[in-house]
Amino acid sequence: MDSKTTEKTDGLQTPQELTAGDGARRQGRDGGRTAVSNGAAAPGMGMEGGMGMGMGGGGGAAPVSLKNLRTFTSFKNPVYRIYFASLFFQMGAMNMQMLTRSLLIYRLTGSATILGVMALANSVPMLFFSFYGGVLADRLQKKWVILVGDLCYAAISLAVAVLLVTGVLSQDRPGSWWILIVYSLASGTIMGLMMPARQAVIAEIVSESQLMNAVSLNTFGMNFNRMIMPAIGGFMVEAFDFGATYFFMTALYVLAAVFVAFLPITGTVTLRGRGAWADIKDGVKYVRHEPTILLILAVTLFTVLLSMPYMMLLPVFTEDILKVGAGGMGVLLSVSGIGAIVGSLVLASLPNKRRGAMMMWGSLLLGLALVGFSFSSSWSVSLVMIVFVGLGQTARMTLGNTLLQYYVTDEYRGRVMSIYLMEFGLTSFGVFFTGVMADVVGGQWGGGGLALMLVIMCIGVLAFSPRMRRLD
Repeated sequence: MDSKTTEKTDGLQTPQELTAGDGARRQGRDGGRTAVSNGAAAPGMGMEGGMGMGMGGGGGAAPVSLKNLRTFTSFKNPVYRIYFASLFFQMGAMNMQMLTRSLLIYRLTGSATILGVMALANSVPMLFFSFYGGVLADRLQKKWVILVGDLCYAAISLAVAVLLVTGVLSQDRPGSWWILIVYSLASGTIMGLMMPARQAVIAEIVSESQLMNAVSLNTFGMNFNRMIMPAIGGFMVEAFDFGATYFFMTALYVLAAVFVAFLPITGTVTLRGRGAWADIKDGVKYVRHEPTILLILAVTLFTVLLSMPYMMLLPVFTEDILKVGAGGMGVLLSVSGIGAIVGSLVLASLPNKRRGAMMMWGSLLLGLALVGFSFSSSWSVSLVMIVFVGLGQTARMTLGNTLLQYYVTDEYRGRVMSIYLMEFGLTSFGVFFTGVMADVVGGQWGGGGLALMLVIMCIGVLAFSPRMRRLD
């Protein structure tokens, strides 16, 4: 790995410069680490300085009390505030898109299978482009990758809005649903290329002692959007139309790009002397030889595969089972955000203790709540269950992201996060299978069967994987 050199720009200081004492605290946490060259971890010197050095300062954290809570400490960093604003607007648009795109194609086709096809179209490009997105994140200034991604999102959202307004995409043209498939392909490609940079840049914005808090606040922002934006999207569809909603999403993407433009240039790890494919293979080799990283990725993969399909199948529940329409679908997504926000704030306040076990217990809660939601035909029961679904999803997502960035070596951060994001691409195969099952045996068994499998998996990991239970 002599071809790797670390470059620092004249912009914002890196976390290593901001916290000179943090490096010493990274030693001794994962004695099985393999040495890597050019300043990477030596044996017994774990590079867990990712998202995990948060609230409480690691293994020596003080007991949790109201006096010790620093829930919003990352907001003291002005650069993080700019980053958070850009993420907030981008995630707001994405949450509206999640509702409107699924609802629109279901109203155009009435087919859960085509819902699954659209999910595949959105996610398959992530499988092909996420690795390249990880290489971009490790090669280039992450600011520019994120900025171009937000502008591309705005462009394709605007294109759909215009097609809706002009009637090219409408129920009067039954075959026009293929436009949403193309839109989903483009959206998945942008996400695969951009999101590894958006995830990895946090470590260049905040100090290591703030990383756990920063990723938790990111999740808080996403969950706040998840609580309000689907409802806004649903009511905009009811009050106006799909075209107006897509114009509004375009404006949100533009606002996200504006805030990204104000981010300073941050430190970057530059890979030189080899092609992208060689860098990708090097990243895969790194993951294969890091048992902790491999375990976290594997558990996260199966959890996401078994838990995420319900999101794309929500139109089946709201239109055919609960019969609450677009407004009800927005309310369900928003109510799930209440549980998610509670989970995000709690995680932002906790020390770095037993996070592996917490992730598995959160995933178990998620599975049980999804079982209850899937087999419910009562609106009130479904509302209660979706709160716990949001809480469990937040625990799974925040802690999985945090653990990966806590244990990863800095120079591989972008590529490891690209593998993490590829798992969300793989989930669409589960969504497609569940969509087909929903058309055959009904949406309740289609989603509920996967949830039951998740419950069994979580119990198995908690019972038979001491490594996962011991991860801090």
